[in-house]
Amino acid sequence: MTAPFAAVDVIIAKRDGRELTAAQIDWVIAAYTRQQVAEEQMSALLMAILLNGMSSAEIAHWTSAMLNSGIRLDLSGLGRPTVDKHSTGGVGDKISLPLAPLVAACGAAVPQLSGRGLGHTGGTLDKMESILGWRATLTPAEMTAQLASVGAVICAASADLAPADRKLYALRDVTGTVESIPMIAASIMSKKIAEGTSSLVLDVKVGSGAFMKRADHAAELARTMVELGAREGVRTSALLTDMSTPLGVAVGNAIEVAESVEVLAGGGPADVVGLTLVLAREMVALAGLDVDPAAVLASGRAMDSWRAMVAAQGGDPDAALPTPRFREFVVADRAGVVSRLDALAVGIASWRLGAGRARREHAVQQAAGILCLAKPGDSVSVGQPLFELHTDTPERFPLALADLADALHIAAQGTVIERPPLVLDVIRGG
Repeated sequence: MTAPFAAVDVIIAKRDGRELTAAQIDWVIAAYTRQQVAEEQMSALLMAILLNGMSSAEIAHWTSAMLNSGIRLDLSGLGRPTVDKHSTGGVGDKISLPLAPLVAACGAAVPQLSGRGLGHTGGTLDKMESILGWRATLTPAEMTAQLASVGAVICAASADLAPADRKLYALRDVTGTVESIPMIAASIMSKKIAEGTSSLVLDVKVGSGAFMKRADHAAELARTMVELGAREGVRTSALLTDMSTPLGVAVGNAIEVAESVEVLAGGGPADVVGLTLVLAREMVALAGLDVDPAAVLASGRAMDSWRAMVAAQGGDPDAALPTPRFREFVVADRAGVVSRLDALAVGIASWRLGAGRARREHAVQQAAGILCLAKPGDSVSVGQPLFELHTDTPERFPLALADLADALHIAAQGTVIERPPLVLDVIRGG
């Protein structure tokens, strides 16, 4: 049977700035998923899209084609409203860990399908795997049963959900096309819509430690994704949040789990608690629930949900978390006020220590990472620890220390430091 299109003609159309038709997009996504479009041809098309962009209609068609490449879960029988959160990735961004059980304790079902880290941004699954016995892979039936019984799940996406995105994501990573806003939006939304949630809150990071360094680019991505959600009947809103400074104190895997448990226990860093509550309020509002997440957190019910969620996936919530074999400290060489702490530099240093991976098949060190012991606005004295570095392989220290050499700036005592607000903007559907 003759194919209705030739891949080269689709490439040329986008190379020349023309709008692709729905039929062209449906065909190219289906044919690529079936390995009937060569990797080099799809690479060329992705580069043409990066350079020439896509219209709103093209992005919507592309997202639908990826969504239709696999199954779409039906969570309508759970008996509670469904709502999820997706972050575009940052440094120290462990918010999903306290957020999912908190929103579950508020009365919603939270199907938190998560991924692994690559490069300087951490992965939720890598963090959760620090917990003894915890497993990331669940069948759709297991996931649905856990949502019904516990109200929250953090797990890997099934291979049946948007399989076209799985192939395209890997290809974008090696062809210099990761930054394409249409492709980022379609990738995120095809997976989130496929998981069956009725509502979705997007945490779009902005700053040095984020993929989106500029606020205008982040806002464009947020608006695109909110529009895609509305087209597919998913109530969607987006918060633009600051990622110029790492979130919290802990950057790594096991140490971020420990910090998340602190939040659930009523403590934890103010910025982590604050962002968790802001996102929780947005999620319960979209889910149509009249409840105060701060009161639920203070009651201890979110901790109960966390323990039940971990145990349901084979984890031991009481087990000790991994600790590093080696530690190194960076201390202040002068007194003053911390004026800047660069999220990207800290993320790269943590990756160097073994907390992240350079390739998807690489393993991570669960105990590796960095504690940021001074944040912007803090006063420091000579010799005061600024960073605590953790690793099981001490030969990693020199490169990590080099990354941190210019990560933290100290201004004169008395300098007033104005940090950007945690939430920069909120974008909601009409």
